Amino acid sequence: MQWKIHGERPIYENSWVNLWLTDVETPDGNRWEHHVVKLRHLAVAAVVNERREVLMMWRHRFITNAWAWELPMGLVEEGETPAEAAAREVLEETGWRPNPVKPLIYAEPANGITDSQHHIFRADGATYVGPPTEKNESDRIEWIPLADVRAMIDRREIVSSGSLVGLLYLLMDEAIR
Repeated sequence: MQWKIHGERPIYENSWVNLWLTDVETPDGNRWEHHVVKLRHLAVAAVVNERREVLMMWRHRFITNAWAWELPMGLVEEGETPAEAAAREVLEETGWRPNPVKPLIYAEPANGITDSQHHIFRADGATYVGPPTEKNESDRIEWIPLADVRAMIDRREIVSSGSLVGLLYLLMDEAIR
């Protein structure tokens, strides 16, 4: 069943997040204004080395006041492809230049409230260039054995949706190779 959109209007906009009201009608005839969070698209990179380790960052997220491991990720800038953004974010956040990235999986987390698109890529290998240029992203950058990732997820040491979707798909991909 498809909902009908009669119109929409912004109620708050800035460069990070936009809140809109969308006039919707459900198939049963009910009609109301639904809040929609519009976000810029996100690029995520799972960089795997020859030792079957994935490049991750230990970071604090103030919104949830929690520490966790994450894959390098960031917003896709104007005029940039998601693949270019993923490679740029790896370099800026970790100091590693990834080998060519290729699409791993696409996801729309929370698509009942937001239009956020997560473009997740895989790179096999990377070259260390120097310290990260993004100084406020993480406390530690490490190569984590893929064999450890499942237990880390179970212990809630990895919780961000972009990281979870990418890592779970990566683990599945590795298991069937």
